[in-house]
Amino acid sequence: MRGSRMLGRLLFVVVAVGFLAAPVLAQDATTGEPTSWFDQYIAAGGWVGWIIVACSFASLALVIENMMNIKRDKIVPPQIVDEIEGMFENEEYQEALELCEAEPNYLTNMLAAALPKMNHGFAEMKEAMAAANDEEAVKLQQKISWLSLIGTTAPMLGLFGTVTGMIQAFNIITAMGSAVTPSHLAKGISVALVTTFLGLGVAIPSMVFYFIVRSRVIRVSLEISAIADELVERFRGK
Repeated sequence: MRGSRMLGRLLFVVVAVGFLAAPVLAQDATTGEPTSWFDQYIAAGGWVGWIIVACSFASLALVIENMMNIKRDKIVPPQIVDEIEGMFENEEYQEALELCEAEPNYLTNMLAAALPKMNHGFAEMKEAMAAANDEEAVKLQQKISWLSLIGTTAPMLGLFGTVTGMIQAFNIITAMGSAVTPSHLAKGISVALVTTFLGLGVAIPSMVFYFIVRSRVIRVSLEISAIADELVERFRGK
């Protein structure tokens, strides 16, 4: 957890410093005067660049949503665990099953699969619970898969923009022949480079946060599975 926070802060500082420094470092090729980072790194990417920028906002929203909601206490409220444990202590198994069905979450779905197997033995309870655990883990993985999709798609969009920009440049060379100058080619080359930059700029943090969130999903799944095992352990030998 501490490492994830430190990495998130580091990425934030790098991005912030880059945006603050860009207006100073970026200079117009003809006048030598500084240009804004917006013109230099976003607007110059053309329509492909805007698609990548939209992906960046989607990625940011997914990171915030997953970091806030993929927590054990968010997925399985502690009061639900305490209530189920109390019902198990009093052997109120039917009431516990009804609670699990009324409050569906990762843990209660596992227990709702196991409790109807009480009369079939502990082994069948564990088997049903393991199947439900696998299903719930897949749901969590699917929840974060969009972040991975953006991380893998953004560089491809950047490459698409690169090819588009180079085609524009070569079309100008073909149309103007020997009269072509570097300034005529600047726009196409700018599209090619800026879209590549944007694609990598979106993909790198997206994939970093995807692996951070995926590690959290694995940890939360193991913690909830351990809670469920502890709750049903009382049925061993019954």
